[in-house]
Amino acid sequence: MAHDTIPLMGGKSVHCINEQQMAEAWRLTEQEPGSSAKIQAALEKLEQDLTRNERAALAFVIISRLKATAPLPQA
Repeated sequence: MAHDTIPLMGGKSVHCINEQQMAEAWRLTEQEPGSSAKIQAALEKLEQDLTRNERAALAFVIISRLKATAPLPQA
């Protein structure tokens, strides 16, 4: 039985990104020497090579992997 694809661009998310995190992400992407050029180049390539749904899937997988490898807080 074939599975219908689930659109990932919209609706309620199980992940929450706060405004400070988003602001820092934009700063790294737009202003940080060294990081911004690498991030911009990667985004440009991904946007050329992947559909919107594929990019959304990749974003969710990256977030999940980051959560799984997050360093433990120092006491």
